[in-house]
Amino acid sequence: MKPDNDTMTRRHFLKTTSTATALAGFSIATQVYGAGDNTLRIGLVGCGGRGSGAASQALSTGENVVLTAMGDVFEDRLMRSRKNLQGSEAFGKRVKVPNNKCFVGLDAYQKVIDSGVDVVLLGTPPGFRPQHLRAAVEAGKHIFTEKPMATDAPGVRSVLKSAAMAKEKNLALVAGFCWRYHTARRAFYKKVHEGAIGDIRAVYATYLAGQVKPMPPASRRAPGVTDVEWQLRNWYNFTWLSGDGLVEQACHSVDKIAWAMNGVLPLKAVATGGRQFPNNEGNIFDHIDVFYEYPGGVRAFMAQRQIAGCYGENSDYLMGADGFGTIDGWSEPTITGKETWRYRGPKCNMYQIEHDELFASIRNGKPINDGVWMAHSTLMAIMGRTAAYTGKEITWDQAMNSEQKLVPDNLTWDMKLPIRPMAMPGKTKFV
Repeated sequence: MKPDNDTMTRRHFLKTTSTATALAGFSIATQVYGAGDNTLRIGLVGCGGRGSGAASQALSTGENVVLTAMGDVFEDRLMRSRKNLQGSEAFGKRVKVPNNKCFVGLDAYQKVIDSGVDVVLLGTPPGFRPQHLRAAVEAGKHIFTEKPMATDAPGVRSVLKSAAMAKEKNLALVAGFCWRYHTARRAFYKKVHEGAIGDIRAVYATYLAGQVKPMPPASRRAPGVTDVEWQLRNWYNFTWLSGDGLVEQACHSVDKIAWAMNGVLPLKAVATGGRQFPNNEGNIFDHIDVFYEYPGGVRAFMAQRQIAGCYGENSDYLMGADGFGTIDGWSEPTITGKETWRYRGPKCNMYQIEHDELFASIRNGKPINDGVWMAHSTLMAIMGRTAAYTGKEITWDQAMNSEQKLVPDNLTWDMKLPIRPMAMPGKTKFV
């Protein structure tokens, strides 16, 4: 994504939300759509910019897609999203979300799922992703889920179980790791996997971006605002909700490392990182560098920083036995060495392709399931964060089997929710 954090994600693409209602009386998990009434009803969970962008892409897949339900913990965000989506000239008339299908609260996700929708779009902060994904799969819904998939290892393990369940139920499950749906990147990694640069020796990925919205001081917390509301309003600044910048945003670059390695899992990782600028009550780092080791001595390096006024870059460099592969920012991928190649195909909108392929797979009865690799890419990022927070070498097995649970159980609006202290490498323990 682009280094400028204000322009690089879909949270600024469209600041609204969307939903859907389901066909009564049968599950579309086994339904192949053809002529006749083949309308798919979608429900949106999480009505910020990220979810609203997903809703707009889903509605842009065709005239027979209708948004019928929406849910968020904040009513103001939900209503703003609905208004913006209804104002679209392209699909506004298919935003059919009456007031009684607008659900507010921590249980809004379940109400959207139960409202009769066929497809659920999950766009909340990622700390909620495992819970929402499990509920959608258990209810037999097709799913688009934003990245990342969790903020801790127990969440990743839950996601893997939900993905397996979705496969058993023949449900579509498409991940918001959007570069996997980018035409030029698909062509590039296909050539890499076919041997265009020989065996990969190393991968270097950068996600050097501007500062995200900083945590406001506690003095700006209005009277009556609970701990949970305060943290949700500023979700990116809390590890249990966002996972940290490496997990929440730079996971795109981590995922491209995983893609380059063609699914081979890293053996272990060490990392450095910290907080250069104070962040009031927030507890995320603003920079992390991760060093992954793979079988055969192959290395991957992930540089992540989100500090204003610094050099910005979002690129991928692959070093092979017979050449080099380069993705320089948003420019077209290139290969040099024994083979010279540059992507010269058509431009694309990867966000739209995600949804086009999702809905096509539902209609043709061959649902996509991104479950395993989307969970592994998420765990790779968590693994790197854990190595940075603890200052320890973390193996893949340690990361996968970690018992550290960041997301509170039985979350309620009025509960006391103390803020975890900032991690301190060398002192923070691996759990």
